[in-house]
Amino acid sequence: MKIHYQFSSKLWKTAEAGGWYFITLPSELSKEIREIFKTEEEGWGRLKATAKVGKTEWQTAIWFDTKKNAYLLPIKSAVRKKEKLAENQEIKADLCI
Repeated sequence: MKIHYQFSSKLWKTAEAGGWYFITLPSELSKEIREIFKTEEEGWGRLKATAKVGKTEWQTAIWFDTKKNAYLLPIKSAVRKKEKLAENQEIKADLCI
């Protein structure tokens, strides 16, 4: 079963050197996804997904962050460059799980 989701969130970077960039899925959306797909999670709350930002689509995974109680979508460098994304920018994303 594949379900499509759309949401907006701000791009943020982890604090450590060479940190990763993420957008955090809204809490209600994260709750819904976890209820539906919890049994399909792999280690560390990882769920395979297809993401799309702008015109760029890629295979990735979302990760459940217990501190935020929400899933995180990593935004890799190639996507940030191609779509001209900047930290703290509000981003619209499509997700298919």
